[in-house]
Formats: sequence, structure tokens, C-alpha cells
Amino acid sequence: MSVPTDGPPIPPESPVQRALRLKQEAIAAREKPPRGGRFQREQAARIATGKSKPWMSR
Repeated sequence: MSVPTDGPPIPPESPVQRALRLKQEAIAAREKPPRGGRFQREQAARIATGKSKPWMSR
């Protein structure tokens, strides 16, 4: 496969586009919480049913 060279040239990146790209890369590079397993079960069980709406209790 060859790279087509007859297509329109790609315009240079504007300052706003560059800032947005850098911001998205920084967000993607952040440490993410673990997925699944014990951690997720603990997070789900942290708030018991109805505890988030105490005014609904009798």
C-alpha cells in the first residue's frame, strides 16, 4: 500500500486546535481508577439504597 500524495494538503494546526489536543492528551494520561473487581463492588455498596434520599424514609 502506498501513501497517496495527490490529495489536498493537510492545513497546519491552529493554536486553538493545538491547545485542545494537548488538553485531551493530558486528560487521557491521568491515572484512572481500577475497573471491575473488589474496588467496583465497594464503590457500589458504599451508599445503601435510600441513603441518598433521607427525606424519603418513614
